[in-house]
Amino acid sequence: MDTPMHSGSNELQQSRRAEGSATSTTPPTRLRSFFRLLIALVLLIGGLVLAIGGFRLLLLGGSLYYLVAGSAYILGAILLFFRLRISAHWAILTFIGTFAWSLYDSPSLSYWNLVPRLGIPALLMLLTLWCTAYLPKVGKVWRSIQLGVSLLTFIALGATFGASFYPHEQFRAPGKIPDLSLLPDQSPNWTSYGRDADGTRFSPSTQITPKNIQHLKVAWVYHTGRSLAENHTGTDENTPLQVGDTLYACTPEHSVTAIRGDTGVPLWRYDPHSAISPQDRCRSVAYYDIAQDQSLSPEQKAAYSLKQCRRRILVTTADGHLIALDAASGKPCSHFGQNGIVSLQDTSQEANPGENSPHQEALYSPSASPVVAGHLVILGGWKYSQGSRMPTGSVRAYDAITGQQAWAWNIGDNSSSRTNTRTPIPVSKAPELKYTLATPSVWATPTYDSTEHLIFVPTGSTPHGYVGNASSDTHDQYSTAIVALDANTGQVRWKYQTVHHDLWGYDLPSQPVLAYVNNDEGQSVQALIQTTRTGNIFVLDPVTGQPITEVDEQQAPNAPHANGVALASTQPYSTGMPRIGATTLSENSMWGLTPFDQMACRIQYKQSSYQGDFTPPMASRPYIEYPGIYGGMNWGGISIDPTHRLMFVNDIREATQLQLVQHKSKDQEDGGIERVFARYLQSPLGVPCIAPPFGTLSAINLNTHKLVWQTPMGSVQDSGLLGIKTHLNIPVGMPTSGGPTATAGGLVFFAGSRDYYLRAIDEKSGRVIWKTRLPEGATAAPLVYTSPTTGKEYVVISAGGAPRSAQSGDAIIAYALPDRSAH
Repeated sequence: MDTPMHSGSNELQQSRRAEGSATSTTPPTRLRSFFRLLIALVLLIGGLVLAIGGFRLLLLGGSLYYLVAGSAYILGAILLFFRLRISAHWAILTFIGTFAWSLYDSPSLSYWNLVPRLGIPALLMLLTLWCTAYLPKVGKVWRSIQLGVSLLTFIALGATFGASFYPHEQFRAPGKIPDLSLLPDQSPNWTSYGRDADGTRFSPSTQITPKNIQHLKVAWVYHTGRSLAENHTGTDENTPLQVGDTLYACTPEHSVTAIRGDTGVPLWRYDPHSAISPQDRCRSVAYYDIAQDQSLSPEQKAAYSLKQCRRRILVTTADGHLIALDAASGKPCSHFGQNGIVSLQDTSQEANPGENSPHQEALYSPSASPVVAGHLVILGGWKYSQGSRMPTGSVRAYDAITGQQAWAWNIGDNSSSRTNTRTPIPVSKAPELKYTLATPSVWATPTYDSTEHLIFVPTGSTPHGYVGNASSDTHDQYSTAIVALDANTGQVRWKYQTVHHDLWGYDLPSQPVLAYVNNDEGQSVQALIQTTRTGNIFVLDPVTGQPITEVDEQQAPNAPHANGVALASTQPYSTGMPRIGATTLSENSMWGLTPFDQMACRIQYKQSSYQGDFTPPMASRPYIEYPGIYGGMNWGGISIDPTHRLMFVNDIREATQLQLVQHKSKDQEDGGIERVFARYLQSPLGVPCIAPPFGTLSAINLNTHKLVWQTPMGSVQDSGLLGIKTHLNIPVGMPTSGGPTATAGGLVFFAGSRDYYLRAIDEKSGRVIWKTRLPEGATAAPLVYTSPTTGKEYVVISAGGAPRSAQSGDAIIAYALPDRSAH
């Protein structure tokens, strides 16, 4: 008889003899043996990776779990290799331990936080139970239990995978949204980038509603013919203008086309043959009509006697030109500048040159659409230097009729360079203006308040921001700020800074928007709304620049900067409005599709400096910035429905890992800070370290200042690891670009996710109630208008390619209801 001391040894020998005998005669047994060895190898490799990485994480002060789990999987591999029954028990115990740890460690018990922690461990348990169920000495009862647990685990994994195709992390506030006001009088035309001078991007069209949206079909498609060469694609961010039954669209190469709004037939096309680069973009053109210009007297209008160019299209080019085209024919306006063209490089020399850079030229490159303010056209932009000097962000005003420069605000120079702006046309030649380099850029679209005659300018950080070398204290005070300029003179009326001493690249990314909100006393007042990359939404009095909703100055981290620059002790937080897409990170909030991704992200987190918002930049080790350098909210801006006082905003949720780089000098071991190195915070497989959603669309009630709903936007269908598309419509919520467009029909249209879809969202519930496949992704905001010729409502999108996608296109696509569904 066997003694207890030898029972394990005898069991092992009998197991080997029995399975060896069966293996020689039974193909299923041989197959099970092969899979058993394969699973043992997987457990061993996975366990080694977790144990080694877990030990490294533990040394950094991180979680003990990965070292313990790795060791458990290594032991499980050994038990499985030797065909011991206890391997099944060990697999169950390992999963139970992982399950308990997941409940303890997860920042929330949400789908996307738990599934990556439990999915792979559950699969490994299932495979171990399955391949050990037929080992010798496994009784029928225990075999049935193993197979039953395996089956239940398989069903649970299948159900969990199926649940991934439904959106998670949604929010909807209780209660209904009442109709608060009648539809205000609206122009039938879309004449500015944000539709009107206020920038609300709201269409008064009511034909397409949640009840008939399912009938929406393609009405026409126009191909712009833009360059699709890999090194010349640029970024198609265009929202066309609509005036009457004509659309005016532009390409990244700044070609302009007039398109018949009901048919998509081109009426004319103008190609400026400008120099292009992969960074080119044209978000929109500007429209000017002399007859509608209320800033000119009848005498001034009468002074322009030509029949041509009474209505004109204004477009800027990446190589620094402002061009005026006749809206009817597309021909350059001969009396504007030099045959329709004004060079923006003629006065691009430095006003205060450095000692090694006398009057250095720089390339002025407007990145936003021009803004028409009365008879002036306003340009923001940045200037790329041809040498070591940095860009300037001067704001310029040109006469929309003659092309003469009217004034320029040299950022930080309150005096402003000014020429005649209100004299009869034609005006005298303007004196040459010069600008200081290395000032904050203005690359987002400004906004014009025709009542107060103000231009609201969103500025960026100083070009030296990351390394801490602002060109002057004055420039630093005007960085990352909203600045109100007198539209007639360019003089500063007020400024409001949204980030103090910006060292994080938190440029104001989007157009400020004028809209009515309720103040703290419940009174309806006009406000200026500015979204930011920090996730804060500032609501200011457009006349004084003072906050309407509460803003708190909160303590900020104050470690020394690598260049010895003092950081701001406090930073402004707009606590009176919801903060979108910004949370405090921690080790256990690091995400990944698998435990291996999570562990890699945790190691990166522990290796980096992170002190919450506004973590001080450093050179000694990487530091984490969240929201990352792209937001928060980005350039797409917002849309506002004035009938329900709802604001719609999309966001990006990506963390960035940065590190300042020191240059070495011959005379000293370490030189100064030269540049910053930046990368997305993600695992070696390219999986983000921040849990989904990576981008959402949110609705905010402007009366209560509360979040109404929030919905993840976009799926992984056209994304994937190593650039390989998953083709899975899993709505995790992808980083967004472009912007939303709300309509009086109760819908919000949006296309700026990473997948190739145009979506319609019910504005009251936040539910996606319609979507259609696009040939390529879109980075632009939709245009919605009603044709004055046919009375049909159209939704138009420029499908030129999604961000970080290898696919680009040139299609402008219009959707409309069939005639029988239009009513």
